[in-house]
Amino acid sequence: MSKRDEQIDQVIKKIDEYGSKFLRFQFCDIHGTPKNMAISMNKPEDAEDVINNGLLFDGSSVAGFVDINDSDLLLKPDISTFSTLPWRPEEKGSCRFICDVYHTDGTPFEGDPRGVLKKSLKLAEERGYQYNMGPEPEFFIVDEDEYGNLIPADEADYFDVEPLDSGTDLRREIVLGLEQLDFNIEVSHHEAAPGQHEIDFRFADAMKTADAVVTFKQAIKAFVANLGHKVTFMPKPFFGVNGSGMHCNQSLFKDGKNIFYDPDTETQLSQEALYFIGGLLKHAKALSAILSPTVNSYKRLVPGYEAPCYIAYGLKNRSTYLRIPASRGLGTRIECRSPDPSCNPYLAFAVLLEAGLEGMDKKIDPGEPTEFNAFEYTPEELAQKGVDTLPTSLWEAYHSLEKDEVVQNALGEHVYNQFYNIKRAEWDDYRIQVFDYEREKFLNI
Repeated sequence: MSKRDEQIDQVIKKIDEYGSKFLRFQFCDIHGTPKNMAISMNKPEDAEDVINNGLLFDGSSVAGFVDINDSDLLLKPDISTFSTLPWRPEEKGSCRFICDVYHTDGTPFEGDPRGVLKKSLKLAEERGYQYNMGPEPEFFIVDEDEYGNLIPADEADYFDVEPLDSGTDLRREIVLGLEQLDFNIEVSHHEAAPGQHEIDFRFADAMKTADAVVTFKQAIKAFVANLGHKVTFMPKPFFGVNGSGMHCNQSLFKDGKNIFYDPDTETQLSQEALYFIGGLLKHAKALSAILSPTVNSYKRLVPGYEAPCYIAYGLKNRSTYLRIPASRGLGTRIECRSPDPSCNPYLAFAVLLEAGLEGMDKKIDPGEPTEFNAFEYTPEELAQKGVDTLPTSLWEAYHSLEKDEVVQNALGEHVYNQFYNIKRAEWDDYRIQVFDYEREKFLNI
């Protein structure tokens, strides 16, 4: 019996033990939104054929996939991603696989975001590297007021406790549910804005982490909905308070050792780490289109709300685009602070990796770290110090992407073209809207 056959046999036994009636085949569209199809099973063995041969679906109905004249695609489950869904009813509950997307001839579909990350990870593996990622996704728990307007579910502040933090019990239920999904939760707490929360899980290889981010968002929405509230991962749902980020902590390992760590340098950062930083700085503007992919993302990336605006790196400095946390040894990492939880984690991790690898390949010098509070300086003063700014709008970001071949190549031609066209249409739709703010400011002009 092959290793895959053994894995399938183990999965069938797990389905039988759990008593599942439904088996979901899950994948993501170009935005990172999870999609799925479910098969029903009278007995666990009913799943064996579809696990082996895959499941056909209409790719023309999925954002960023294919046209209607060539719409048939195939879902093939990654056996290692099998899990139960603890937010579904226990009796005759549901299980799921995360799937890769293929053409019907068996070749990988070039528009599959998970496939994009696989391609990038292969570049690292060819160099002997394992690319690890530890994300920090933030989110808001919201309710509706008597008029149907969305409002934060509490008035608490950073690290507050009950009764101000009414989300304590909600986070407890979320963490317990995530642990059923084998998440290794490190910390959970209230964030700086009313109704805002953060739950961090331990770093792992980038593919496992990207799968986890998608599951994390799906699970939290489901758990909180079952408790009578709503969750949003929108970067900036409320004016005048901090937005939600998803800081991405990256490291490269080789033969079990973190190659970003060098105990013999003053900063204990290796030359490889500095070159990787150089690549991230060089491509920061184009990366922004993928890491901060919505018109709303740029309402978060403004001075005064702890979100990065400046293309620089610093040691411990939280005012810069890149930060090097104090941990060293195996914990040495480069934290990219601009991503937000609206990004597609598969695409985000792929472009970060390839930008960093180009920095290593071309030995791009990042210069000296920025150790001052960049928020205290004007754009003109920062320019004099050689510090540029991240894009201030989706329009700027996708035009920067238009000029960056490294980030384009990381996405691949299909995903780049689809993403670019979708974002251009999003900006055009946004820029013709008229908001209450404009009426209030300009009605009597």
